[in-house]
Amino acid sequence: MTLTGPVLFALAVLAGAILGAQTYAPYGAESAFSIAIGAAAIVAMSGSLILAARPRLIEPFFGGLDRMYVIHKWLGIAALVLMVLHDQIEPDIEDFVRETSLGELAEDVGEIAFYGFIGLIAISWFKRIPFTRLELPWPLWRFTHRFMGLLFAIAAFHQLAIDKPAGLDGTLDLYLNGFSLAGLAAWLFTQFVAPFLRPRPYALDQVARHGGTTEITLRPEGRAMRWRPGQFAFVAAPGAGLAEAHPFTIASAPKADGTLRFGIKSLGDWTKALPGRLAAGQSLTIEGPYGRFLFRKRVRKQVWLAGGIGITPFLAWAEALTDTDTQQIALVWAVASKDEAFAGDRLAAIAARHPGLTVQIVASKTDGRLTAEKLVALVHFPIREAELFFCGPCGLRDGILAGLKTMNQTPRRVHSEAFEFR
Repeated sequence: MTLTGPVLFALAVLAGAILGAQTYAPYGAESAFSIAIGAAAIVAMSGSLILAARPRLIEPFFGGLDRMYVIHKWLGIAALVLMVLHDQIEPDIEDFVRETSLGELAEDVGEIAFYGFIGLIAISWFKRIPFTRLELPWPLWRFTHRFMGLLFAIAAFHQLAIDKPAGLDGTLDLYLNGFSLAGLAAWLFTQFVAPFLRPRPYALDQVARHGGTTEITLRPEGRAMRWRPGQFAFVAAPGAGLAEAHPFTIASAPKADGTLRFGIKSLGDWTKALPGRLAAGQSLTIEGPYGRFLFRKRVRKQVWLAGGIGITPFLAWAEALTDTDTQQIALVWAVASKDEAFAGDRLAAIAARHPGLTVQIVASKTDGRLTAEKLVALVHFPIREAELFFCGPCGLRDGILAGLKTMNQTPRRVHSEAFEFR
């Protein structure tokens, strides 16, 4: 993960806390602490809403949208913790303020925002109900997320209109009002502008089903999207009753005609419903591209490790290889059974044209589970001299890396893409 973005947002939250403490220091340590954590909560929640808007300009500072969503999640959690503390430690400034009806209203609605945030952030935090195997349905999770901006607007009104001591330094108000406006603008853009501005119309050209994986090929109906191999996009099929966009890696290299391919595995309700509702010529919408999981040309020795549907970025990388790409690349694809290796023939054909690329498919049902020992045996150069690129379940990555460490085969660097957003 690139640390520039996370550090900047952390510093912004810290600056809010310092400004709050300095501004209210004359009114006692307890008051200064309460205002400090309340100010930090406003900045953290504003930052969470800004990142939820998927601003492409700042994506490189995080190393990809998947990393931005990780920081988005933790900013929300931080805001919840800070709000709980702020609610428990009230500033003792009654003797220094003149109470107004607007200030009393701000205090009352602050409580509404507080309890609303607790509920919504708890839903966002626990994708699975604790101590059970029950998952919150995606539509419910997504629907509740839409109310974050409304609650944040109430919290912003609370900090703006709450009664304050006379003659207070206005720097803190300016700082918090700026972040409040930025957070509200980001939420309004996400809810009411982006759905009409960002999606591009595409038509379904081909559908191919390979067991639990469906491959779709799309052609642009207007201006084609430009992307780099390894990036992903959000796909929606409103005509098929699947209007909620989901992210999928583009499983093909860029082409002159703008067509693109996705490999979609049936993992949830949306992806399970998709194959049966698709028909050639159907309209879909694509939003993107996003992501920074890109091919590094300067790395001479590379291991591409894919788990299941995590093969999709490597398909795009392999298709994009040219005669000038002379790197030594070992692609190892771990699947449950050979039937899941839907792109095996395509990869073999690409490897035949590029001597530096080798492709190995490990099916756990017949070959046994992929281990670090097997990976070392399949790669034709020492892994400790290479960089490893991984896409797939975290458990596979962690197990392989732990095994490589024990064998003194730790890669020079490890690059991976978050497999889940939620």
